[in-house]
Amino acid sequence: MRSRTRAAAWLCPLVLTSLSGCAIGPDFVAPPAPDTSGYTPEHLTSTASASKFDGKSQTFVEDLDIPGQWWATFRSRRLNDLIETAMRQNPDLQAAQAGLRNARELAVAQRGFFFPQASAGYNTTAGKVGQDIASPLANNSVYYSLNTASLTIAYSPDVWGLNQRQVESQEAQAENQRFQLEAAYLSLTSNVVAAAIQEASLRGQIIATKRIIAIEQELLDLLRHQMELGQISNADVLAQEAALAQAQETLPPLDKQLAVQRDLLTALAGQLPQEEIAQKFDFASFHLPRDLPVTLPSKLVEHRPDVKAAEATLHAASAAIGVAEANRLPVLNLSAELGSSPANWGKFFAPPTLFYTLIGSAAAPIFDGGTLLHKQRAAEAAYQQADAQYRSTVITAFQNVADCLRAIQADARALKAAVYAETAAQKSLELTRQQLHLGQINNLTLLNAQQTYLQASITRVQAQANRYADTAALFQALGGGWWNRADVSAQASANDDLFGIK
Repeated sequence: MRSRTRAAAWLCPLVLTSLSGCAIGPDFVAPPAPDTSGYTPEHLTSTASASKFDGKSQTFVEDLDIPGQWWATFRSRRLNDLIETAMRQNPDLQAAQAGLRNARELAVAQRGFFFPQASAGYNTTAGKVGQDIASPLANNSVYYSLNTASLTIAYSPDVWGLNQRQVESQEAQAENQRFQLEAAYLSLTSNVVAAAIQEASLRGQIIATKRIIAIEQELLDLLRHQMELGQISNADVLAQEAALAQAQETLPPLDKQLAVQRDLLTALAGQLPQEEIAQKFDFASFHLPRDLPVTLPSKLVEHRPDVKAAEATLHAASAAIGVAEANRLPVLNLSAELGSSPANWGKFFAPPTLFYTLIGSAAAPIFDGGTLLHKQRAAEAAYQQADAQYRSTVITAFQNVADCLRAIQADARALKAAVYAETAAQKSLELTRQQLHLGQINNLTLLNAQQTYLQASITRVQAQANRYADTAALFQALGGGWWNRADVSAQASANDDLFGIK
């Protein structure tokens, strides 16, 4: 009796400790945001402007929030419809969603070890013993049957917080998967926008190329007529034919790129190439956003999915240190079994057939060749690795934003110059055509004017596309506004319910 009392006195503090929520190992604290106030040395206000082709100036607005559907700022119904389809059908996004559900279920499953584990068992035995062998029954019958039903309860008190740290690690991994999903959303929408802009660029280049081909064909007809009149030689006509052929030669590669781009958009929408999307994109289907958000640096680390995923990885690595430390300490196991083993069902609850077993055990590592110690050191090194990777991710995030801001500024200047160059080249070509009619210039001047105008037109289209693309890249670099999506709020509430958070 005294031994039982001493055992109870020894076990109670351990059980109370396990229920108090104490856990060895470091308690995770999220790294602070970098102490900086901007992304560039100078203060940004607005970009340059051009006279046409969506060349108006864009304004940088500090701490302007990003809508959940950031692509809607381009005011394109076709783009909105395509992204809606992609978010519903894209298999990569569905894979990320399934990965999040898997991680959350594993986290909830790990919480089950905080509670006693109960199991029930039943078995029946019938037999006959020989006449010379003692009967296993009290009535000495050689025929016997035995029905045994039992309830077993096992409990391992979380004395050192081992399971608490394991739950913490699983929940951090689930958080990592959550932001991996947000990164998949952002990557998918950004890829669709970028591909749509590239399609518009290719269509613009094809239009410009066809326009110059039509001009060169018109000039070729004129030169042939002048040759018939004896005003020019055949060499001039051949030179113009070569120029026309060169312009026509640039058209098939553009058609090829456009076809490939259509296949890409169809794949992003989660469809096979044969099921080509209905939406077609040109610059007329977009509107360039005038106000550009510049998130505060302190908020960027809260909004970038890759930064938040890296933070969750760091959190999991921190919890793993506690797991490694707890594995080096004693483990307490408690179990109880209650049951009945009657010879027939009528005596199932009769006191003589009842039995019970109480077992308490403790085990502690004494010698393991340094295995557990080195596992703990490995966990500490893994935390240091995750910390360095987190800091690298933050630096990359700031770099991405800075690169986009620089690119947008340069794009505006490039478009302004390209519009001016195209306008000048067009005027030069028109003047050259008039002089050619009057016989005031030679064919070389005409060829140069045609080539200059073609190159200027293509460059202007590319500059216009770059401005759209880098604007979309800025929204992506700033996190894409996922925190303002309605489905994220609903998922956050579901997540709180799942983890028992109030």
